[in-house]
Amino acid sequence: MPLPPSRSTTGPGVAMALLPIMAVVLTAFLIIGLALPVLPLHVHQGLGLGTFVVGLVTGSQFAASLVSRLWSGHYSDSRGAKRAVVAGLAMAAGAGLLYLLSLRFAGAPTASATILLLGRALLGGAESFIITGALSWGLALVDARNTGKVIAWVGTAMYGAFALGAPVGTALYASYGFLAIALATTLMPLATLLLVAPLRPVAPQHRGSPAFTKVIGAIWVPGIGLAFSSIGFGAITAFLSLLFVDRGWSPAWLPFSAFAASFMIMRVVFGHLPDRLGGAKVALVSVLIEAAGQALIWLAPGVPLALTGAVLTGVGYSLVYPGLGIEAVHSAPPESRGLAMGAYTAFLDLALGVTSPILGLIASGAGLGAVFLVSALVVLGAAAVALRLLTAPAEATR
Repeated sequence: MPLPPSRSTTGPGVAMALLPIMAVVLTAFLIIGLALPVLPLHVHQGLGLGTFVVGLVTGSQFAASLVSRLWSGHYSDSRGAKRAVVAGLAMAAGAGLLYLLSLRFAGAPTASATILLLGRALLGGAESFIITGALSWGLALVDARNTGKVIAWVGTAMYGAFALGAPVGTALYASYGFLAIALATTLMPLATLLLVAPLRPVAPQHRGSPAFTKVIGAIWVPGIGLAFSSIGFGAITAFLSLLFVDRGWSPAWLPFSAFAASFMIMRVVFGHLPDRLGGAKVALVSVLIEAAGQALIWLAPGVPLALTGAVLTGVGYSLVYPGLGIEAVHSAPPESRGLAMGAYTAFLDLALGVTSPILGLIASGAGLGAVFLVSALVVLGAAAVALRLLTAPAEATR
């Protein structure tokens, strides 16, 4: 039978309660991690299409996630977090089938990219259901004082998958081409269902109509901060491997793995800081570090400085999401936590879905390096949001 929500779990019990959910997220997000460093190469080199199309195909996942965030949050609150995760895994397998279909049209690059774009869009919906369901599941299992830990540790599993997936995906692509990525995207979600099946669900958080306007009113300011800070992540995922290839630096997967590894280490070691020090305060320091990392990539004359920039970006970006997420969740109605997390994360999707094609146009006109200068400047906008939450927290979320 379903467990009651909001059990008072603290201390070491938090880790034990979250471990199965983190394992599911880790396995599920390997699907996305495998494709991150090679998708731009497949579209740009394999299909011979430009950087704008690279940004469009990459950004379509985030655009679809944006559209489905509120749906996935409401579904998780009303139908149960476990069912949301299962629905997401089924959608991910469907995305893999579209990846496979796109390869049948490799001789017609525009048609192939269109099918691939549809697959990425379906994968975006899958990602939304999986991560929103996992976060709602975790928040229902532990004490409210550990909100930051839930957000940080579930995110650690996600970015751990990115860090592991980058070199594995690159190796698969080098040996077997995009076919291996497509097959993995189809089969891995089905395997992950075996991890989800024995886990006990929690009771749905809310069975009525959520106070939508109240939720949006609570989370929009932290959401804007998340949107600004996420541009650095978007620049890394869509264009850093292309920058390395363009400048003859290798291996192309290394900077993304460096970003993801530093991100994950920060989440594991310092994931408690937003709960202890305050979300807005931690977010302010974090976005300044992230912006510095993006600027270093822009200035980098070689691999060492570019890798340092990737690491600093990971260090900074790691605690922005849980830091501002605490501000969002604590201001939202308790019965609508899934919707709050979905709406909050939608700002990330909005930023990446809209700006990835724009960054692609910037790369076409001013060069790949200019992408990271623009990103650094936009990320600094999140510092203003964090300052507002620090100086006027009550007014900022009304």
